[in-house]
Amino acid sequence: MSVYDTPCVHICAVDQNHVCIGCHLTLQEMVRWPKADEREREEILARAEKRREESDWE
Repeated sequence: MSVYDTPCVHICAVDQNHVCIGCHLTLQEMVRWPKADEREREEILARAEKRREESDWE
C-alpha cells in the first residue's frame, strides 16, 4: 500500500469553504484524487497541509 492511497482520516465533513475538516482536501481535490498521478497527489497533499496549518482544526 502506497502512502498516497488516500489522505482520508475518516473525519469526513466539509466546512463553508468546501474543505474537509479531516483531510483538508477540497471537494475538487477529493474528486481528482483517484485519477491523479503521484506528482499531482504530492501537490494536493502539499496544499492540504498548508490549509491544515492555517486552519483552526487540528
